[in-house]
Formats: sequence, C-alpha cells, structure tokens
Amino acid sequence: MKIVILDGYTENPGDLSWESMEKLGELKVYNRTPTNQIVERIGDADVVIVNKTPISAQTIAACTGIKYIGVLATGYNIVDVEAAKAKKIKVTNVPTYGTAVVGQFAIALLLEICHHVGHHSKAVLEGRWEKNPDWCFWDYPLIELAGKTIGIIGFGRIGQTTATIAKAMGMNVLAFDEHPNDTGKAIADYVSLDELYAKSDVISLHCPLFPSTEGIINKNSIAKMKNGIIILNNSRGPLIVEQDLADALNSGKVYAAGLDVVSTEPIKAGNPLLKAKNCLITPHISWAPKESRQRLMDIAVSNLESYISGNPINVVNL
Repeated sequence: MKIVILDGYTENPGDLSWESMEKLGELKVYNRTPTNQIVERIGDADVVIVNKTPISAQTIAACTGIKYIGVLATGYNIVDVEAAKAKKIKVTNVPTYGTAVVGQFAIALLLEICHHVGHHSKAVLEGRWEKNPDWCFWDYPLIELAGKTIGIIGFGRIGQTTATIAKAMGMNVLAFDEHPNDTGKAIADYVSLDELYAKSDVISLHCPLFPSTEGIINKNSIAKMKNGIIILNNSRGPLIVEQDLADALNSGKVYAAGLDVVSTEPIKAGNPLLKAKNCLITPHISWAPKESRQRLMDIAVSNLESYISGNPINVVNL
C-alpha cells in the first residue's frame, strides 16, 4: 500500500515521528505541496493524508488509485467528500484530539486581554520598572473575571471545556447550542442567542462553520451586546464578519477581541483586524502543542488501521 502525506510539516515539524504510519505501507511525506503539484505527488498512491491541501473533484478524477483520504484535522471542507463518495473513497477526520488545549487557549486569549502579561513583561525588560517612581505600574485597565458572565456559542466538548475553566475562575456561564444536553446543563445555563448577547461580558465562539453560523458575529449581533464586550474566537474565522468587528473595536463598542483564526489563512495584509484597536491575533496555534499533535497522529494512524482491517472509523462521507 502506497501512502502519501501532502503537507506534513504543521503536524510534524520534526518533534514527532511518522514511524507508526510507515509501518502501514510505503510512505512518502512532503512538508508542503503547491496546488499545481497535487496530482503529480499523489500519483498512484492508495492512501492520501492531508491537513490543508485541497483534494478537489478534479484531483479525485485524475488520481484513480485513491482508496482512502485521511484528514489531519477535525475540519474536512478541503476535501470534496461527495466526489470521494461517488468513487467509493473513504474520507476520515480526527474529531477530538485537541479538546483540552483549545479550551485552554481560549482562556489564554482572555487572560492576556485582561492582564496584558506580554506587554508588561516587555516593559520591565526594557527598563521601565527600574526607572518608575512608584513600586508598580500598568498601561491598560486590568480586569477581574470573577463574577462576570461568559457566553459560549457552540457548547460541544470544547465549549464545555472552556466553560469549566471559566467557572473555576468564578465566572457565570451562559451557553447557546442547537442541541442542549445534560452534560452541558450541569455546567451552564442554556439561553437564546439574543439573551446571550445581552447578558454576556465575554463571548467565546466554539461552534462549527455552517451556513447558519457563518458571520454569526456581525454588526447586528454586536449591536445587541453590552458596551465593552470581549469577543474570543479560536474556532473558525468566517464565524465573524471581520470589517464589522473592526468597526466595533475602533468605536469602543467591543472592548477587545482575542482571535486565533481569521477568514483567510495565512492572514492577508488588507485584513481590517490588523489595524483595529485592542485586537489580539495569534496564527492558528490553539491546536499545536506537541501533546495534542501526538494525539492527532495517533488517531490518524488508528483511522487508517481500522480502514485496512475493514472496520473504518471517523468516516465523514458515509
């Protein structure tokens, strides 16, 4: 069995091993693959493993040997799953590898907004504290979270993990989800979107990207929020209408935003959020600690092993 990994670098920049994948077949790993080389590099491979390299209907038609496509991520919109299904190609994803760390990162974004730890450390290292006439100083308002309300849109595993950490800091938790469950009810109060907008001091996005959620944060929804709201997003960039958020940040309606995702990645120079006030942006790294990447690899290998044994799991195009 021939296995090709088209864009392995972000999953494994050198601190992990592909050995477990190598045991399953003849393996070829590329760090990155330009669009015009996708078909050539797949060649006669039986198994294609991708992270963000697109596998289109045209690629599937051209590469007739493909029997299995494994996505090294939870989202799988980079694969034309219907075209794969028509060719009886199984497509799998990795659904739960980063639950703990993505929730952790959402709170990290929030804490940085509340305390500006990086900024104040830099100020100390630049000599400002030793020259200060007082025994302490701060350049931004510092925010205590205990007693404040966080509203979480999308209350699955990651949303609930984020909520649990927030509760441990003394925050009240509201949640909106299309499918409330008992686990969620034990952590938060489920409310309507409008009630969540109206009552939250912080809103954190943890919902998948569907037509119903695309642009869920926009000028109309922001208008329903408290003045000085904090908005967090380390889920999917297109959940936010970026110009609307930039306008709200610049006007002060939104106090701050903490974002690990944007609509087009890598971010483009013209993105309005790059020049917006009090906007913290990180380069889509919530998922990236070594521990979670190792879990991702382990599950991807397990997916392929299960397929080989005739009992495929995590198939997204049944």
